[in-house]
Amino acid sequence: MNNWSLPRQLTEAAAVFARRGKKIYLVGGAVRDLLRGAKAQDFDLATDARPEEVRALFDRVIPTGIRHGTVTVLYRGLSLEVTTFRAESAYSDGRRPDNVSYAATIEEDLSRRDFTMNAAALKLPGKTLVDPFDGRGDIGRRIIRAVGKAGDRFAEDGLRALRAVRFAAQLGFDLDGATFEAIGPALNVTAKVSAERVRGELDKILMSPRPSAAFTLMEKSGLLALILPELAACRGVEQKGRHRFDVLDHSLLACDYAASHNYTLPLRLAALLHDLGKPQTARIDEAGQRSFYRHEVHSSRMAGEILQRLRYPNAVTERVKHLVAEHMFHYEETWSDAAVRRFVMRAGEENLPDLYDLRRADAFATSGIEAPPEVLAGMAFRIEAVLARSRALSLKDLAVSGRDLIGLGLEPGKRVGILLGELLEAVVEDPALNNREDLLRIAENLRRRESQ
Repeated sequence: MNNWSLPRQLTEAAAVFARRGKKIYLVGGAVRDLLRGAKAQDFDLATDARPEEVRALFDRVIPTGIRHGTVTVLYRGLSLEVTTFRAESAYSDGRRPDNVSYAATIEEDLSRRDFTMNAAALKLPGKTLVDPFDGRGDIGRRIIRAVGKAGDRFAEDGLRALRAVRFAAQLGFDLDGATFEAIGPALNVTAKVSAERVRGELDKILMSPRPSAAFTLMEKSGLLALILPELAACRGVEQKGRHRFDVLDHSLLACDYAASHNYTLPLRLAALLHDLGKPQTARIDEAGQRSFYRHEVHSSRMAGEILQRLRYPNAVTERVKHLVAEHMFHYEETWSDAAVRRFVMRAGEENLPDLYDLRRADAFATSGIEAPPEVLAGMAFRIEAVLARSRALSLKDLAVSGRDLIGLGLEPGKRVGILLGELLEAVVEDPALNNREDLLRIAENLRRRESQ
């Protein structure tokens, strides 16, 4: 198996260890990728050299995790995370070992890892495979299997359950039965994991080819109710009309659509969370008809609460909230030009492409059938035509400013802003009014009317 392609710098760095009589192995995701026939990306190394010995071997070494035996070697443009063989103790915080002691062999080091596919090593520089847990076989069988007893692995590190379902979505693998069954009993350990680390796994799930594979496993194991209880509550909430799916399956299908069309992370989040408010707003009238009046308002609020809880950046949170709040637009050809401009003002011209994409995902998830392109084409064409005639959609687009109104005799303050808003409303109705003379005349008339 010496034909695996590795960067020349990696082989050179490994030779530095070998010349000093030290053992060095490529481990982790890079080996897993090579065994899958994919290109290795990140390069993690395991060695019998102690951190201080590694620091003596290379000129540029960063003590990134030296307490846990890890340093980062910067070698000819390559970043190599190098960890001394480890044998670990209990994990009282559900994330990191209480104590780290050094192991004597690579086999002992591999025995502490999470899944068999991640517990193989490639001895360098000769590229000899060390695979004590048949990770290569499980990769061939497309199975995610815990190393040793699954219950022990999940009890050690609460993030491993999320990593298991994330790998299922990323790689298209199945979870081994015993591995899946061990997730539920260890939920109390997963509950200890920091919001930031949960968010990191959630992001990777969302950016996978089929996020629903992970979310379905999360629902069945109890992870979904633990991490996203608002989404779990959508199970069994039936919908109306052309909807073939309940709210949870609809949301997962919309998210898969977003993934299959390479949408951005905020858009995938919006697709997943856009109907969270439906369980709260569900009503059945006397005729047996279901409704979810203003569910988008509740969904936006709930999405914001979730993203804040998971420590998402404010910019991402606000963007997702806005997309969810505006996803229920209903364009009709009878809209006036002013109505079109008001919609664009509320939605934001810069958000229109994302709103169109979110609507496509929502429409697909209604029945599992792609909506014809012309469904949104007419709306997009109309908006483009209206905006080509006038883009005066905000106060900064007006031909007058607050200073001009103060020049009319208004006192600086809140009233100036209110009057500017009224002028903008007049311009939205009739863009031809957006000139200094007409706007000052309108402002003067409004001011006189108030004083009467």
